[in-house]
Amino acid sequence: MKLATKLIHAGIEPDPSTGAIMTPIYQTSTYVQEAPGKNKGYEYARSQNPTRKVLENALAAIENGTHGLCFSSGVAATDAVIKLLEPGNEVIAGNDMYGGTYRLFTKVFEKFGIKFHFIDMQDPENIRRFINSQTKLIWIETPTNPLLNIVDISAVSAIAREFSILTCVDNTFASPFLQTPLDLGADIVLHSATKYLGGHSDVIHGCLVLRDDALREKLYFIQKSCGAVPGPQDCFLVLRGLKTLHVRMERHCQNGEKIAHFLRNHPKVGKVFWCGFEDHPGFAVASKQMRGFGGMMSFTLKDDSVETAMKLLSSTRVFSLAESLGGVESLINHPATMTHASIPREERIKNGLGDSLIRLSIGIEDAGDLMDDLNQAIG
Repeated sequence: MKLATKLIHAGIEPDPSTGAIMTPIYQTSTYVQEAPGKNKGYEYARSQNPTRKVLENALAAIENGTHGLCFSSGVAATDAVIKLLEPGNEVIAGNDMYGGTYRLFTKVFEKFGIKFHFIDMQDPENIRRFINSQTKLIWIETPTNPLLNIVDISAVSAIAREFSILTCVDNTFASPFLQTPLDLGADIVLHSATKYLGGHSDVIHGCLVLRDDALREKLYFIQKSCGAVPGPQDCFLVLRGLKTLHVRMERHCQNGEKIAHFLRNHPKVGKVFWCGFEDHPGFAVASKQMRGFGGMMSFTLKDDSVETAMKLLSSTRVFSLAESLGGVESLINHPATMTHASIPREERIKNGLGDSLIRLSIGIEDAGDLMDDLNQAIG
């Protein structure tokens, strides 16, 4: 079954009681049992919910996995993965990553004795010198947020397997339309389904997809025990979003390519970060492991001052100044004060994330209108 068909049909069956083609929202907290321990597969909604189960099956299918697990947010899904670890364990992660992930790692889990190494993963061999007997997880984000660096999932996963280390790939920027990390050797795929999977800026949601049965049981135990599960309405909204992911992503990619080239050719724009340029350092890897280059990009102005960037950020009319990404509407963002404000300035600057960097999430509007808006805002 091709991906476009999977997105609409995989894991989803008409409701057996009514024939409803859309999965119902099972808004219930508990389920009546025929006798103690005898039920219809559902006991309590924190542990199981029929709407959530359908979504988990659908997510597993579109990522070419066998198990899906849903959470109340992408950060909650990240939290569950780190809870697989024990005090003294170590994690190798990229040095360009979503600020919320960095904050969770450093401000929450470091105090429980887990050590994190933030390194440049663009050369997979850099990873080897940080591996020791306590290394239990390699955390990959690709393309990275917000500098659009590319990490070779196959190469990193191969190194991890040498040492029996788990790999988790945050696939939020790419979505399964562009990239399926399990097929490239990763153990776990993570999404903030708030973004492209939901696609309409109306839900907070996260998910994990994997293939290993034993690992699924460990993560399900964490999901059930810690309780960071989404409500059925949220699951319904993501299910709805999945059905149009392929047509939305096609337009995100088309618009993204046009806007990236428009910005690169603009006389007042400095550097444009987009992995679809042939001279991008990760272009060859991106071409190998992705089916397109997406609608996320960042850029600087030639007048590389914070004041000029701030003026631009407040001058757009079609682009909305807001957190998040992956919705049908185009968003403009200032990572240093918004999505990545939790990363210390010295760390941001060292890794190339300057105070004047601007990030764009290109929506599915008319590309000409988007270019006109950026042009008038740049001035």
